[in-house]
Amino acid sequence: MLYSFAAYASWGLFPLYFKAVPVRPLEFLVHRIVWSVLLLYGVLAVRKRWSWVDQVRRSRALALGFAASAACLSVNWFIYIYAVTTGRVVDASLGYFINPLVSVLLGVVVLKERLRRLQWAAIALAAAGVIWLTVLVGELPWIGLSLAASFGTYGLLRKTAKLGAMEGLTLETTLLFPLAALYLGWLLVQGQSGFVTGSALDRILLLMSGPLTTGPLILFAAGARRIPLSLMGLLQYVAPSTQLLLAVLLWHEPFGHEKAFGFALIWLGLAVYSAESLWTAQVLRLAKRAR
Repeated sequence: MLYSFAAYASWGLFPLYFKAVPVRPLEFLVHRIVWSVLLLYGVLAVRKRWSWVDQVRRSRALALGFAASAACLSVNWFIYIYAVTTGRVVDASLGYFINPLVSVLLGVVVLKERLRRLQWAAIALAAAGVIWLTVLVGELPWIGLSLAASFGTYGLLRKTAKLGAMEGLTLETTLLFPLAALYLGWLLVQGQSGFVTGSALDRILLLMSGPLTTGPLILFAAGARRIPLSLMGLLQYVAPSTQLLLAVLLWHEPFGHEKAFGFALIWLGLAVYSAESLWTAQVLRLAKRAR
């Protein structure tokens, strides 16, 4: 549980790090890709875990699936960095609050999974919250919806993939690496590289994007193997809750009563979904013991 909590707490505190690095969102994204892939290959070399390379070579479908998941991951990372650096952390937290329900909805549409009545009620409450926020602001909360859709799709693709968490992330960042390296090279030639023109602290912070990206993922994978999925589902709200608190209390982003009402509808949907899932899991456990 501590592994999982540490992973989600780290993701929740990421806005502090993103705001400390004075580079454009796209440059930040490519640094995150480059330093992550180099670190991941170093870890895999130490642990001598290369069997997955043969799997990728033998299966074109596997490679194409991870190309799609890499695209979703890069879109998610970019929008999140953009939201934080432009002072829209509240909107970003919305995306990760509704992400579990978006994932459930994707399971219904794509995997033909069936939902129980209370699960449908939870999705309806979250949808009502999104509609309320849309009416209140006058436009769709595109940052939150884009983050939820991209990460939900990423989770769906990884659910059906046949590689482990670290190997999968290595393949995804490897596929993104050529484009990232080309963009960094272009910035260098144009004299616009924040890594070159920035301070020594800026360079250190950019180099840290590798371990700060991979570290929480390794903690997450370690926790996921050791605790029930229902507990993981509850712990995942640590990240958006932390983001929301930082946005409102530290950076004083607007969060009036009207906006809070929309979030409250989404939180109520999450509470209904979580309670129903825990209750169903308990009933199934008791039924199994009775046999």
